[in-house]
Amino acid sequence: MPDTPKPGVPDLGTVAFSTLAEALRRGLADLKRAPGFALIFAGVYIVGGWLMGLITWATGQTYWLVFAAIGFPLIAPFAAVGFYDVSRRIEQGRPLDWMQVFSVVLRQSKRQLPSISAVIIVIFLFWFFLAHMIFALFLGLSTMTNVSSSFEVYLSANGLMMLAVGTAVGAGFAVVLYMITVLSLPLLLDREIDFVTAMITSFQYVQNNVVVMFSWAAFIAIVTFVSMLPGFLGLLISLPVLGHATWHLYDMLAYGTEAAPQGRELRA
Repeated sequence: MPDTPKPGVPDLGTVAFSTLAEALRRGLADLKRAPGFALIFAGVYIVGGWLMGLITWATGQTYWLVFAAIGFPLIAPFAAVGFYDVSRRIEQGRPLDWMQVFSVVLRQSKRQLPSISAVIIVIFLFWFFLAHMIFALFLGLSTMTNVSSSFEVYLSANGLMMLAVGTAVGAGFAVVLYMITVLSLPLLLDREIDFVTAMITSFQYVQNNVVVMFSWAAFIAIVTFVSMLPGFLGLLISLPVLGHATWHLYDMLAYGTEAAPQGRELRA
């Protein structure tokens, strides 16, 4: 039977660097416990990256590859819900049944997840709109080269300036998205609240714990970037670990840092 989510926002505890380390340890343990789910959920994300690259390569529009690569991590939260539920089942001692895990993910379509997903999509599309404007401003009159032949246009003065400005703007989008989703996504899976409340809760918590939470953001950004370099294949490891770890980070903040007993009360 489907679990009934508890209403309201839990009192979130204090985060420390030791909390992040413990979350990563538990995330790695979950990956070792359920590698099959990692292959499926991360695999979908990787295939999406390949398709993005192939389309850019086929059209010869190299600037879209650059902007897509910068904006690509913005859609990572879509792959996270499956990891959250797997980690939740492991900590509760529940069976890792494929149909039940996928059904939980599908059931989120009847709750608040589609609304926050729409926010993520709008942010991603708005980033692409601004990225196109940035390209037009700096390289709109330049002779472009095909991605299969050369990236030399990006080494020009205008090209380097475009990359600098585009990266700064993309980083701004990533920061905002991180602040509104790092805790709101697991919170929406765990509790029966509206997506606006979840985003505000996440944003305010990051705002009140800037040093530790932005260190976590920097760690995620670096690991994700490095994982994307070998044809996105590194995401097979990093995405599951970070996904599981994010759930455990929320779980420890909401319910304490002690290891969760297998018989703990079921949440949503």
